[in-house]
Amino acid sequence: MDTQSAARTGRVHFSGIGGTAMVAGARIALEAGWEVRGSDMPLYPPTSDMVAELGAPVYVGYAAENLDWNPDVVIIGNALSRGNPEVEATLDRGLPYTSLPEWLKEHVLRRRRPVVVCGTHGKTTTTAIAAYLMDRCGLAPGFLIGGQPLDFPFSARLGQKDGPFVIEGDEYDTAFFDKRAKFFHYLPHIAIVTSIEFDHGDIYRDLEEIETAFQRMLRQIPRGGRLIACADNRAASSLSTHAFCPVETYGFSELAHWRGEILSSREGIQCLRIHREGALWGEFETTLAGRHNLQNAVAAIAAAALAGAEKADLQEAIRTFSGVRRRMEVFHEVGGMIFVDDFAHHPTAIRETIAAARLRWPDGRIRVLFEPRSNTTVTRRFQRDLTEAFSGADDVWLGPIYRAERIPEEERLDRAAVADALRRRGLVAQFSDDVTAIVREVIATGKRGDVVLVLSNGAFGGIHARFKEAVL
Repeated sequence: MDTQSAARTGRVHFSGIGGTAMVAGARIALEAGWEVRGSDMPLYPPTSDMVAELGAPVYVGYAAENLDWNPDVVIIGNALSRGNPEVEATLDRGLPYTSLPEWLKEHVLRRRRPVVVCGTHGKTTTTAIAAYLMDRCGLAPGFLIGGQPLDFPFSARLGQKDGPFVIEGDEYDTAFFDKRAKFFHYLPHIAIVTSIEFDHGDIYRDLEEIETAFQRMLRQIPRGGRLIACADNRAASSLSTHAFCPVETYGFSELAHWRGEILSSREGIQCLRIHREGALWGEFETTLAGRHNLQNAVAAIAAAALAGAEKADLQEAIRTFSGVRRRMEVFHEVGGMIFVDDFAHHPTAIRETIAAARLRWPDGRIRVLFEPRSNTTVTRRFQRDLTEAFSGADDVWLGPIYRAERIPEEERLDRAAVADALRRRGLVAQFSDDVTAIVREVIATGKRGDVVLVLSNGAFGGIHARFKEAVL
């Protein structure tokens, strides 16, 4: 394959290689001809498997001597900060260092046509769909997906030098030495913005600060590029006034340039009709479930079409898209019960995921298990919103708050209050710090037809393996 050759290659060390984006970046570096090593704390599946598949030397634990091989550059993950032994050694020795987004900008993206997928919700799924569609339609894209796609062996690929590069554009900060949003480095030629809501309360004060970050990113789109903004989200659609390039909107709004219309569903296949500029453009069949995922599909189809894909090829490709791990992924079935894993952790994502489960399994009892883990959901900032989000379920269990001891009690999410509010709405609601007890109770009270929806952006105390090990 005629892959892109980097302008410069050498020896690169990934400090924090176990991060989802970091291991993807390491794979791209290997494909580009760099010698790669890395380090991280002890890793566990699936991350440990992703790192092992690189075939590169990886040190367990952070230590100054891990850098004795004298790399040409150290890429420091955004989870690391001052006090980390490798950060201190890098600074003490005067080693060149950078962030992953900046390295990607200089060694990959500057010579490509980046398609950057941004937004509070739906980034990973939309990135995966767009990359898959462009691949199946012959555009030979590179990509970096912030999750494990089911249709590719790895979450990243360099791709051909004349192909687009599809990358997930996170609004979280870049590194301890660079507090700009990661997507600021990605030089978008096409930018998709799925939604803008308040999140990441540890680095943004309010929604206005987040909107400003997106506005700054748009300033880098060339006049010949495109902004593809979701017409169904007020903040995303309002970005149109800040763009210096043509803007196309998508969604289910009558005002959208690319308007989706959900048609009938049969045997797990959803039919989606798309209108472009008010005229019928085409009908598409997909196994994607839920309004939010069909919205993501419209965005990805629009981006692929603008990148050069033919409509007939897109119609064929979307039929076979399998999805992304931890996005409505059935991970276990036993005793007539279905166990589903999903990454949802923001109230809006939780609400939409529950609605999608209800649509996919209309006769099932929807039992939601939630781990408060993100830097915002562990606090009371979303307490009322979480109550609303869970209201579409039948049963709700609130698991242990991640690193609860680090949060002042008066600021910590009050799970008892959320459970009480849900009970007043007629739901069965409980909370517990004991994951084993939650598993035992869910199994003991389970019945055929139950859909157990596990929502977490982390490991949830190994709850997935515990369900698989449970004996009915």
